[in-house]
Amino acid sequence: MTASAPRLLELAGIFLRLGVTAFGGPAAHIGMFHDEFVKRRGWLTDEHFLDLLGASNLIPGPSSTEMTMHIGYVRAGWRGLLVAGASFILPAAAIVIVLGWLYQSYGTTPAVDGLLYGIKPVVIAVIGQAIWSLGRKAFKSGLLAGVGVAVLVLNLLGLNEIALLLGAAVFVMLVHNLRRVPTAAIFWLPLAQVIPVSLNELFLTFLKIGAVIYGSGYVLLAFLRTDFIERLGWLTDRQLLDAVAIGQFTPGPLFTTATFIGYELLGVPGAIVATLGIFLPGFILVLITNPFIPRMRQSRWTAALLDGVNAAAIGLMAAVTLEIARAALIDPLTIALTVVAAVLLIRYKVNSTWLILGGGVIGLAARLLGG
Repeated sequence: MTASAPRLLELAGIFLRLGVTAFGGPAAHIGMFHDEFVKRRGWLTDEHFLDLLGASNLIPGPSSTEMTMHIGYVRAGWRGLLVAGASFILPAAAIVIVLGWLYQSYGTTPAVDGLLYGIKPVVIAVIGQAIWSLGRKAFKSGLLAGVGVAVLVLNLLGLNEIALLLGAAVFVMLVHNLRRVPTAAIFWLPLAQVIPVSLNELFLTFLKIGAVIYGSGYVLLAFLRTDFIERLGWLTDRQLLDAVAIGQFTPGPLFTTATFIGYELLGVPGAIVATLGIFLPGFILVLITNPFIPRMRQSRWTAALLDGVNAAAIGLMAAVTLEIARAALIDPLTIALTVVAAVLLIRYKVNSTWLILGGGVIGLAARLLGG
């Protein structure tokens, strides 16, 4: 596969735009990617998109950011992987560095309530459209539909999402291959010893986290607290919560929380090193795994594994959507924003990026006018 300059520039432009406007967390990112690359551009089929999503969920790291890398690889080889991933990460990292400077200077972060007030209802429509489209492909049988619904319910009841993903994958694989006996191995990486703040230790700590972490922002919070508060003593609880909050309300990957922590500890060099450390494993893992995804479909075992992961992923996206809806749909305006966004997205094929931006502008205006 050769990567032409026009394709690389195209990938850079698209993912820079998405990196600036992809609010709402991983589920929202997946919804936007599906709208952009399946519905609008036709680069991927629903089935291929689902398999890339399943593969992203099977490896450590930020799944939605790894999806950008997979899409870049499909479009323009390993150069496309690098361009797509970097273009999605860099805008968010730059925004977080600016916010880190404001935080250091003023001890607080800028208010973004109005922005999120308008964006979250639109995000619900974007994710919902993706769930509907992908769900019809993922639930290829009653078994897979049942797995998706079970994952949705169990996640809402509080079960760990990684346990649900892996459990669903193994369950479906066993059902489809009852005559065979699988084996599995789990490993843990030991924590390093306490040493003073340094660029080297900062990089290695985030490299370790990026290489082993699965799951949501809550999982990231647990890893960061263990390393940066309990083990190293570099942050306070308040600083850590502020870092995670900034990662949550800025566009792009939640893992740019690492950028903020790096900046707070060692300035711009720290921000760069922390960002490289937490995202580098994802680039390597996607580069290694992407060529094998088509082959996974050719094996009864791994095809069933992918089917289980894909069904579980749709269930988890639905659970996230319900949680967001519970917090976001709080008055007639937010309900109207969701309905209008869904109509514009499904009926008139309006790009989800502009719907997100429009929701943010309306939210800001409503909060300003409302005092």
